[in-house]
Amino acid sequence: MNNTISKVTVVGTGVIGNGWITRFLANGYQVTATDPAPGAEERMREAVRNAWPAMEQMGLAEGASVDNLFFEEDLAKAVGSADFIQECVPEREGLKRSVIADIDRHASAGAVIASSTSGILPSTLQADAEHYPERVIVAHPFNPVYLVPLVELVGGAKTDSEFVENAKEFYNGLNMKPLIVNKEIEGHIADRLMEAIWRESLHIVNDGVATTEEVDASIVYGPGLRWALMGPFMTLHMGGGKAGMRHLLEQFGPALKLPWTKLEAPELTDELAEKVIEGCERQTAGVEMEKLEERRNQFLIELQQLLEKYWPSANLTGEL
Repeated sequence: MNNTISKVTVVGTGVIGNGWITRFLANGYQVTATDPAPGAEERMREAVRNAWPAMEQMGLAEGASVDNLFFEEDLAKAVGSADFIQECVPEREGLKRSVIADIDRHASAGAVIASSTSGILPSTLQADAEHYPERVIVAHPFNPVYLVPLVELVGGAKTDSEFVENAKEFYNGLNMKPLIVNKEIEGHIADRLMEAIWRESLHIVNDGVATTEEVDASIVYGPGLRWALMGPFMTLHMGGGKAGMRHLLEQFGPALKLPWTKLEAPELTDELAEKVIEGCERQTAGVEMEKLEERRNQFLIELQQLLEKYWPSANLTGEL
């Protein structure tokens, strides 16, 4: 546990917010959550209960307990004594800016305000913070937050680097892999890469080339296996033989000009939407979402154990 941070507040208790709550609790923190939606507290506690067995399997910090979770309807009270605030409200720019401005008004000066936004620039998010905009950053996680270790940290035009470093240290203490993104860009890094594959996947389904199940299989049994260990650059570097990337670019570089990809997303027509929806429902027919989550969680736990075996304590510079 970070010695300078003891009280954490999560603003917004959707899928991502509840994922953060679970990870914070499992690492021994006292967590206060706030959300104005009716029934939010009940749904939050159920989500934490469902995820807790996975955290027990991963290993709980000393003193970690679901009893350290509190719910406060009043946002001002919820953030007033927090050392670290994780904002997780819906991905709408106006809403996020307004909520962050409210948090800024009520939080203590030294508290980090970290937004879980998947695509909005931190400079935009901190624009309405009138008191301490320098402590507003992006801290973008990946679902399920309580198991996937990557978190992208991005500072805005007014951000003080001290708050980014504080957040990095904090997330390191949560057994996460904080990646500092040195230049603001919509969608940060990982979501931009995933979005490119998602767009191509939609084109392939829309054009009748493959079903959703076949597209998924092409990733699961092919590049996905290698990417879990090496990522796209190291995968291709090894594809170049002893000369590595130098040979690969000489041999396959010209193919980059071939029109293999569509780049722009297809029009999401009703017909395409139905193809995608029906395909996903066919893939999961007869299996409840809770069972799918349980299977996914177990896989992610074992995969991270395997990754640690073959790439022990690798940092985000990819050092061997």
